[in-house]
Amino acid sequence: MKPFHQILGNNLVANVTNFTVWFAITFWVFLETKSVFATGMIAGFYLVFTAGFGFWFGSIVDHNAKKHAMLASSIASAFFYLLALGMLLAEPEAAFRDPYGWYLWGFVLLVMLGVIAGNIRSIALPTLVTILIAEDQRDKANGLVGMVTGIGFLTTSVISGFLVAYAGMFGVIVLALVATGLVFLHLRLIQIDEGRGAPNPDVPAEPKRVDIAGTIKVVAAVPGLFALIFFACFNNFLGGIFMALLDAYGLSLVPVEVWGLTFGVLSIAFILSGIIISKTGLGKNPLRTLLMVNAITWAVCSVFTIQSSFWLLAAGCFIWMLLGPYAEAAEHTTLQKVVPLERQGRVFGFAQSVEQSASPLTAFLIGPLTQFVVIPFMTEGAGAETIGGWFGTGPERGMALVFTIAGLVGLLVTIIAFNSRYYRDLSAAYARGKDDDGAGGGATVASPA
Repeated sequence: MKPFHQILGNNLVANVTNFTVWFAITFWVFLETKSVFATGMIAGFYLVFTAGFGFWFGSIVDHNAKKHAMLASSIASAFFYLLALGMLLAEPEAAFRDPYGWYLWGFVLLVMLGVIAGNIRSIALPTLVTILIAEDQRDKANGLVGMVTGIGFLTTSVISGFLVAYAGMFGVIVLALVATGLVFLHLRLIQIDEGRGAPNPDVPAEPKRVDIAGTIKVVAAVPGLFALIFFACFNNFLGGIFMALLDAYGLSLVPVEVWGLTFGVLSIAFILSGIIISKTGLGKNPLRTLLMVNAITWAVCSVFTIQSSFWLLAAGCFIWMLLGPYAEAAEHTTLQKVVPLERQGRVFGFAQSVEQSASPLTAFLIGPLTQFVVIPFMTEGAGAETIGGWFGTGPERGMALVFTIAGLVGLLVTIIAFNSRYYRDLSAAYARGKDDDGAGGGATVASPA
């Protein structure tokens, strides 16, 4: 377990670094431009790149040592951050205040490419769980992975808020470069036995290509697995709303330092969740756990902005963070059980691409839609006249209405999924694999030729 724990720690620092940059660029652009449209576009950039690069990143992980793939991730991030630092130092006067200016979006593009390069790690890490951890302990290990991911995602908001407030993006980028260098050096010292034997000259090597068709065959061979991926895709379609608007909504209630500190304090929910999963696991049917936490999460999301209250928002976010690792660990545990190791990188990349493909559409649309339709609707339009008396009026309440509708839709879809044939089929496939393989068995689906 020692190499696994070292890798977790290394990934935690890498996640903190990349997510700090992502949070910071969102905070900073909103404060510079005061534009919800701009923050929505940044979320859209992230999700488009995540979806677009998932297939390729998965292929990189499958065809190379996992450690080497993660080292390459750090090198790529440092390269883009260095280019972004150059643009920051050469900024023409007031160039970053124009939400439609090419210079601002060129800078954002470089920063986001540096962040996205870190996604190679998020694909490599669950494959290392398969390699290093016995099958009957993987759900608990995945709980630790979810905890580390969540801590990295949320503690960065504290760092980002204060860095943006007191050091600007210059301090953010410099810190990112230093931390990325340290992560790279530490990872080089970790010894990982990935079980990669010397190539057999008598056996033709698998072509180093993305091979989308072969990956689709692997996914299609497991009953209900496509349905799981598309269910997560729909969740992310709605989740794009939160990525586009949550920061703008929070910053409309409290200052940037308080908003960043809030997420840092609430990140204890991720720690608590990870500890619980690492001790108790996910139960006999991880899919049931996944749908249960989705139902609770969407129910909470439908009410956590129903009134203009910072404390209500904070409580909703706490529950969201507490249950998030359960959903991620459940999906990873299922995929690790039913997909062969040599294809897991590409299947995880495929799932990442498909699941994130809907969010860019939402993120790109929801910013302008909220800015130009929903906010006027809740400020001086029919919404303000009909429900404004108890729901509230103004720009902040327009964003709140979008959250409430998204939560209700997500809850309805989760209930439908719970009663679907696909849920029963994939649950049965997971159970059969468990019976066949035992505690330390391998995957149940053969890789296609």
